[in-house]
Amino acid sequence: MNTKTSDEMFRESIENKEHFWAEQAKEIHWFEFPKNILSNDANDYPQWFCDGKLNMSYLCIDYHIEMGHGNQIAVIYDSPVTGKVEKYTFFQLKEEVSKLAGGLKSLGLSKGDTAVIYMPMIPQTLFAMLACARIGVIHNVVFGGFAPHELVVRIDDCKPKVMITATAGVEIAKRIPYLPLVEKAIELAIDRVPNIIVYNRNLVENKHEFFEGTIDYQELVSQSEPADYVLVESTHPLYLLYTSGTTGKPKGVQRDTGGHAVALKFSMKYHYGIEPGETFWAASDFGWAVGHSYMVYGPLINRNTTIVFEGKPVMTPDAGTFWRVISDHEVNAMFTAPTAIRAIKKEDPDGQLVKKYDLSSLKKQFLAGERCDVATLDWFSVHIRVPAIDHWWQTESGSPMLGLLTHFENYQIKRASAGKPIPGYNTKIFDENGYELGPHHEGFLVIKLPLAPGALMGLYNDFSRFQSSYLSQFPGYYFSGDGAIQDEDGYIFITGRVDDVINVAGHRLSTSEMEEVVASNPSVAECAVVGIEDALKGQIPLALVILKAGVNKDQNEIEKEIVAMVRDKIGAVASLKDVLVVNRLPKTRSGKILRKLIRNMIDGKEFQMPSTIDDESIVTELQEKFNTLRR
Repeated sequence: MNTKTSDEMFRESIENKEHFWAEQAKEIHWFEFPKNILSNDANDYPQWFCDGKLNMSYLCIDYHIEMGHGNQIAVIYDSPVTGKVEKYTFFQLKEEVSKLAGGLKSLGLSKGDTAVIYMPMIPQTLFAMLACARIGVIHNVVFGGFAPHELVVRIDDCKPKVMITATAGVEIAKRIPYLPLVEKAIELAIDRVPNIIVYNRNLVENKHEFFEGTIDYQELVSQSEPADYVLVESTHPLYLLYTSGTTGKPKGVQRDTGGHAVALKFSMKYHYGIEPGETFWAASDFGWAVGHSYMVYGPLINRNTTIVFEGKPVMTPDAGTFWRVISDHEVNAMFTAPTAIRAIKKEDPDGQLVKKYDLSSLKKQFLAGERCDVATLDWFSVHIRVPAIDHWWQTESGSPMLGLLTHFENYQIKRASAGKPIPGYNTKIFDENGYELGPHHEGFLVIKLPLAPGALMGLYNDFSRFQSSYLSQFPGYYFSGDGAIQDEDGYIFITGRVDDVINVAGHRLSTSEMEEVVASNPSVAECAVVGIEDALKGQIPLALVILKAGVNKDQNEIEKEIVAMVRDKIGAVASLKDVLVVNRLPKTRSGKILRKLIRNMIDGKEFQMPSTIDDESIVTELQEKFNTLRR
């Protein structure tokens, strides 16, 4: 496409959207190129490329082999926690994926069935995702750090015909057995999962015997015939990914195949500015949207070498591990959450470990998942000396909605901004009544329909919830749930969530779900969980609890119980460590807890006394509590 500037490209994507995305669709291989570029589904919701046919596994593997690139390294597995480094060419990737796909077929799985993948950061997780895509099975990857309850919610919602798991994960030096968690989830789930495939990692510590009915991954693959790819419709769901909902029940975001493939190819070329054959590293987890889009499908569609890293930014073995990986594997562009850089900065404030490694291959560093503070950007600029580019997107979008098109050399970074709207995302800042705001006024970030290709098709088996969650507040627009400010140059600054979903180290977690757990403690009468600012993780949850009358139990014991309950029900990722026992919670006269007021008070920010508060004296009581906590 002969586009001179990124601004012109954006305007074309809005003013002539069907032609624009038809041209972008030509960048990937279709078995049947779509004639209907943009149409509406049965719910009158826009969809892209509805009559096209393709296969995601083919795009990620077979196409590159057919083009003569079978010997290129496709996947590098680097595991400082186990000391392993493994590399797979596209030829080897095809063998692993097609044989596992054949194993799934032998168990009776076919197009339209669902699978849950509950695995650690190992290549077999990537193989499992691509094997499902190869035969049209819809996968749902569950973060390996989640407790059985979270696994049960997903099993009961998507009713999988298979679960693919592993014997253990590794957390720094600690082995985390998965099979006891899986066994517990299977016991609690309403529906039976007929097939449980277990990859044996052969880790001696914390060994847990396979329970009855499990299928050995290695044996299944060795005995199976390779499966060829099947053609699927562009609108066929590639995967489900559950994101926190304000009701406490996770929302199953449903991603299409064709639109997602087009969007990922576009973003790898124009947003991340990386060429085929280069090495791209998204330091994420398979269970998050970043792991799907930019550790598996995006890089492989674009014929980039992708890195699967099993470790942490610190303590594996030190805060130089990221720079070692970049140096060892000649990484050209990296994507991580600001939390990771903050953790490294905390351990290595003067950047001494950076100096040990050759980072000359690294051209760009991308940050997303939470707002990046200026101090972290400054540290990165001083010690790494490559552009640190913040951008913004959601599980729901599957690719960036705000950012900079670094394919064009004249892009300009504004610190603390998430960039400008990405082509296809007609972004506005509205007030609460749906009127568009001018520059420098904070409001709700909304996007005019249709969203760009690759954005969610809806929520799995729940269009009414999709509509009420995203489309009802401002008809004709997608409501992001975030607040934002736009400047006179079109750069957008995200100000944070406007609901009660918080962002802990890049992980979106529902405070409503945590409140349900906290409230289940027999000593608790009422509670509120809010996200408060944290220098390392961006946000962490704080629980305020009112005890039942007559409770004589030691408050410290109650607080410990609540922390343990949240860890058990939601997982360590929730990071709930602080519980405050209070006499009252600030509320409106109608009984609504004033969570924003609580957040501003605990973060030490200026606040106005809400006119709707039922009793102003509660503020004075809470301030002393919060001052004690900050000290």
